[in-house]
Amino acid sequence: QVQLVESGGGSVQTGGSLRLSCTASRYSPRHNYMAWFRQVPGAEREGVASIDTRTGSTRYASSVQGRFTVSEDYAKNTVYLQMDSLKPEDSAMYYCAAGLASYLSLQASAYSFWGQGTQVTVSS
Repeated sequence: QVQLVESGGGSVQTGGSLRLSCTASRYSPRHNYMAWFRQVPGAEREGVASIDTRTGSTRYASSVQGRFTVSEDYAKNTVYLQMDSLKPEDSAMYYCAAGLASYLSLQASAYSFWGQGTQVTVSS
């Protein structure tokens, strides 16, 4: 069982930045792929970015390409999402996910473990 804990959400103005963190519990097995998703009420969960924790390969949704950067600190079992040039439409609950054979997928069904989420609000 993998436990994921997100942090770093908050409120910023348009054009601002935030860095989200997702830490896997110390004694959990590592999973090969981790990803960030976001969701607003009434909408499906949207894949934002994913990373192969073995190679560092990444994949981004077109809506965040060039503004968001996903990275990892292997020693700390932590994945980050640096979000720059934030827009009001980026406002959502952001979730971290982990999967064994997700292959950088941005589909929620490809991931087995989820954090509780952290809220991001971008005001205009």
